[in-house]
Amino acid sequence: MTSLTDEYSLLAPGPVNLHPEVRKALALPMIHHRTPEFDKILKRVLAGIKTVFQTNEEVYLLTATGSGGMEALLVNILSPGDKVIAIVSGKFGERWAEMAKTFGANVLTIDVPWGETVKVSDVEELLKKNPDTRAVLCQACETSTAVAHPIKDIAAVVKNYSETLFLVDAITALGAYEIPMDAWGIDGIVAGSQKAFMLPTGMAFVAYSQKAWKFVDQAKCPRFYFDLRKEKKANGAGETFYSSNVAIIRALDVVLNLINAQGLDKLFHDIHRRAEFTRQFGQKLGFTLYAKSPSDSVTALVVPPQMDGQKIRLHLEQVHNITIMGGQDQAKGKIIRIGHMGYIRDYEQVRLIECLGHTLRHFDPDFMSLEHVSNIAQEAKNYLEQNP
Repeated sequence: MTSLTDEYSLLAPGPVNLHPEVRKALALPMIHHRTPEFDKILKRVLAGIKTVFQTNEEVYLLTATGSGGMEALLVNILSPGDKVIAIVSGKFGERWAEMAKTFGANVLTIDVPWGETVKVSDVEELLKKNPDTRAVLCQACETSTAVAHPIKDIAAVVKNYSETLFLVDAITALGAYEIPMDAWGIDGIVAGSQKAFMLPTGMAFVAYSQKAWKFVDQAKCPRFYFDLRKEKKANGAGETFYSSNVAIIRALDVVLNLINAQGLDKLFHDIHRRAEFTRQFGQKLGFTLYAKSPSDSVTALVVPPQMDGQKIRLHLEQVHNITIMGGQDQAKGKIIRIGHMGYIRDYEQVRLIECLGHTLRHFDPDFMSLEHVSNIAQEAKNYLEQNP
């Protein structure tokens, strides 16, 4: 599709554009994962990643996609027959519920219409009826709908149940906006390398609260590769249990230094700014917002009537070298999804809006004039200059 010299923007919900320093790190010669050089890198990373999780607990690095991290959080605290409440508001809520069923859990679902956020009162009511629930599962951001769920409020409810854990899929959220694990009382959380950590796909990062660790030894679910007790012991000795993902961990060391240099507040501000920009100028182009409670990490825009979101994203990629994503399942063709994480420059955002305008004109020349597209693009540029 493109060559290395072409101007290309990856503005999907993940994977994302890589920072130049990350690309340099990924190009370094390989080193062995059982060497003093790598031991130093691993030590820095294991300490530094806690800052992003905002936790004093240990964070474990798994060579797997985010879904592997979701599985790890389940199998280390569940036994077959355990009751689980799963909040299902999109594709990834469905996936986590199916995982829990696969490992023999008795899954009770709270089905939320796509585009809407879960009602905390519904969680509270179901927990009252099922106080023996072992875990409540929720996405911080449901990537398929761009909805942000009220994680802090749900955590406050689950905290009242000493035998119930609150597990959060924060793959499209952690590092993009505020989700302090310890302060909010989250018992298990998973992040992915290819999102706000602006790395290639291939690693999941997971952490448990002290409350959760009390259930790990008594859990009866089959586990081998994802047995976190092995990682805990190995990390304590300064190693990973299995072969380390040297390239991504070394690049993660670079990312954590970049985050530390600017601070989480600045990181969150920049991503929020991109989200606000996209929501505002997407609507100026004639799109509407899909999520009732939109996330800062990704925006879902409903395409204008009589247009197809899949064709819009394909045209944007083939003609303008910009990758965004379309909708999934029931939202396929109805929405486009634009990510705000990773290394994104202001001019890329302006170019996205301008190219989206031209794409809409491609499918319906009467939808808006060239002058209107040009005016919106100039307004977008002015907005970013005036709102640093």
